[in-house]
Amino acid sequence: MINSKNVDTATICKLTAFELREKTLSGKLTAKKVVEELFAQIEEKEPLIGAYLTLDKEGALKTAEEIDARVKRGERPGLLMGVPVAVKDNICTRGLRTTCASKILGNFVPPYDAHVVERLRAEDAIIVGKTNLDEFAMGSSTENSGFKPTKNPWDVRCIPGGSSGGSAAAVAAGMAYMALGSDTGGSVRQPACLCGVVGLKPTYGRVSRYGLVAFGSSLDQIGPITKDVRDAAILLQVIAGHDRRDSTCAAAPAPDYLSTLDDPIAGVRIGVPKEYFAEGLNKEVHQAVEGTIRTYEGLGANVVEISLPHTMYAVAVYYIIATAEASSNLARYDGVRYGYRASSDGLISMYSRSRAEGFGSEVKRRIMLGTYALSSGYYDAYYLKASKVRNLIRQDFLSAFEKVDVVLCPTSPTPAFRLGERIENPLEMYLSDVFTIPANLAGIPGISIPCGFTRDNLPIGMQIMGKHFDEATLLKVARAFERETDYHLKRPGDYL
Repeated sequence: MINSKNVDTATICKLTAFELREKTLSGKLTAKKVVEELFAQIEEKEPLIGAYLTLDKEGALKTAEEIDARVKRGERPGLLMGVPVAVKDNICTRGLRTTCASKILGNFVPPYDAHVVERLRAEDAIIVGKTNLDEFAMGSSTENSGFKPTKNPWDVRCIPGGSSGGSAAAVAAGMAYMALGSDTGGSVRQPACLCGVVGLKPTYGRVSRYGLVAFGSSLDQIGPITKDVRDAAILLQVIAGHDRRDSTCAAAPAPDYLSTLDDPIAGVRIGVPKEYFAEGLNKEVHQAVEGTIRTYEGLGANVVEISLPHTMYAVAVYYIIATAEASSNLARYDGVRYGYRASSDGLISMYSRSRAEGFGSEVKRRIMLGTYALSSGYYDAYYLKASKVRNLIRQDFLSAFEKVDVVLCPTSPTPAFRLGERIENPLEMYLSDVFTIPANLAGIPGISIPCGFTRDNLPIGMQIMGKHFDEATLLKVARAFERETDYHLKRPGDYL
């Protein structure tokens, strides 16, 4: 008989998704009890954090009751049976508002689920709501949301990172057990780093982009944000794999990530790129990542210095390619087919007013930059040249992976900065992603895991990047560090 009193309700929201599923299947918890406790947590902390744009308590409770009935009947459980999951609000959810944190899509309700959402439902996850982001995923602080900023659970005076800041903050604050984000230039890994949780960007093509509202189509990937590496492996297992509706999705089946997760890493070759430890790296971040290197050496890994010589061009290349693709992708928001429509006297006026009133300043900035880069007379000088340098960056990684198995570096050059600190300086904001952008340009997987804290108790994260479609090694190496340390066990609850 199910008896949720067997678990202290005060600890329910601190469980990992793996632990939660085990307790639900064993009868120590009910899915309904979990959802009720989670929404109590949300009601308490959401006014302070602002992680969600839309909540679906009614739908979550209905799904939870159905799951409890299935458990009683002894039916085969899904990988995420009874686990409440948050979804970034640029991923389509049938019947549930999807805004991209933009006023131009303020009332848009998709008629279909994204592929990853279909996979969540198929594995019995409970979708609790849609999380805040920088508008159309364009930003590094979640201050560019068209509705509200999200705050960092470790210090509400600070940003949570972006653009998946709502997803990272929700997981860190115990308002979701796991979440989905999207990563175009670091938008899963950087907020995970700044919020002290795990964020994984899969290889480009490992996860279907069907139903993800496009920003930079050659860069975008959906990825997990979780409390630990094991949960990241489980969530990747659920969402990875071929989808015929996305022509860029690889046909290769995803391996069993959990089967090798706890394998030893003795003999694994870890490359440390000298370009990622240059001037501008925060001293405390540098020291924390240096400490991870010593931990890996103690586990028998071979750590060697490598060079990725074209790293210095990555930010410039990214902000040409990403803005050019954004300019093309966002042309569809014209006030005609769906979304916000401004009142006007004529068609051309309606187009321009709808876009001027519907888009925020950062989105407009990127559309203008991208349109300029693609315009007649400038295409060769900017977009074509950027594409060639992108190939050089990709080749840097291919050459490095002939010598090493993974690459280790900081995720972010600094800890979380104060709200408003960089909002008036776009260039300084863009440099927040200097260590994460290269993985997107090269199409390789990367994971950020907690590796320390500053004197002000702000999380520090390290990034591990791997070979194309070798997320299994990435997860194994990350898990090895996690087993040796307790950074991932720390929660910001005492500081809220």
